[in-house]
Amino acid sequence: MLSKELESALNDQVAMEARASASYLAMASWMEGEGFDGTAQFLYAQSDEERMHMLKLFHYINEVGGFALSPAVLAPSTTFNSYKEVFDKILNQEQQVTAAINRLMDLATKEADHTTANFLQWYVSEQREEEAQFNTIINKLKIIGNDGSGLYLIDRDLAGMAAAAAKASSKGFSAE
Repeated sequence: MLSKELESALNDQVAMEARASASYLAMASWMEGEGFDGTAQFLYAQSDEERMHMLKLFHYINEVGGFALSPAVLAPSTTFNSYKEVFDKILNQEQQVTAAINRLMDLATKEADHTTANFLQWYVSEQREEEAQFNTIINKLKIIGNDGSGLYLIDRDLAGMAAAAAKASSKGFSAE
């Protein structure tokens, strides 16, 4: 049975994942408006992935006897100063999610809730992958700077990543 403290903390994580999904959606819209259609596709896919993370937590809470709460989500920022600023904000957001997952893992471990700790291990691994991915993108953006042809190429690369993830997902596999 899930403790009330852990249930509350997991519901907080549901809300955090919902905010991340909304944030990615807003960033995708901005990118699309700026002509970075490939990056927009990538960020739309990231928004869907965050929603999946939210639903995975939501179902888990109910499955183990808690009560999952549908979160209210405030509107995220919709304007940005640069392509790189979007990815800097993404990395910061992912680092916050990682910290929150680590706190959840600490709480589950403290409570000797091995089932929840085991469940959360997937999120620990997922966050390592997310941060590595966005660090790589930011490092490339540092090399590119504001060079239009470089931004074009990274936009194209991100479109390819989004297409590969969609293809894997449609075959029943997860690109996560």
